[in-house]
Amino acid sequence: MRGLFSTLIVVLVALMIVTTEAGKNKKEKNKGGKGGSDCAEWRYGSCVANNGDCGAGTREGTCNEQTKKVKCRVPCNWKKDFGADCKYKFGNWGECDAATSTKSRTGTLVKALFNVDCQQTISVSKPCTTKVKNKPKAIGNLKTFRKMEIWF
Repeated sequence: MRGLFSTLIVVLVALMIVTTEAGKNKKEKNKGGKGGSDCAEWRYGSCVANNGDCGAGTREGTCNEQTKKVKCRVPCNWKKDFGADCKYKFGNWGECDAATSTKSRTGTLVKALFNVDCQQTISVSKPCTTKVKNKPKAIGNLKTFRKMEIWF
């Protein structure tokens, strides 16, 4: 019985060693295969849409002699004009310019993703709307209001 127990312990230790080594080899493989090398200065190009001028796309990164592609998205609205990688904080919309029927606002750069070159400030414009926004509706209705009058 002692011999069987000792053999079982040796087999379990050997199994643990083999499993640990296999895990190490798998980590090393993924490290090189996924582009997670020791390179610290990755440079990325702009996001290029797969179809048309917006939507899902890819960007290419290079570091030394290595290259890799990363998934990205080009916005399908007015933001595509200055890129999806430049994040801006915008001020309020200005008054409507009667001559052009547009209003504009400026944005200040907050963050540049993937070390891309972004303009420090940008100006965007949109057509003026002639619609007047509806006032928010009152909460409740007249019956509820009358019930409240009774309480007071």
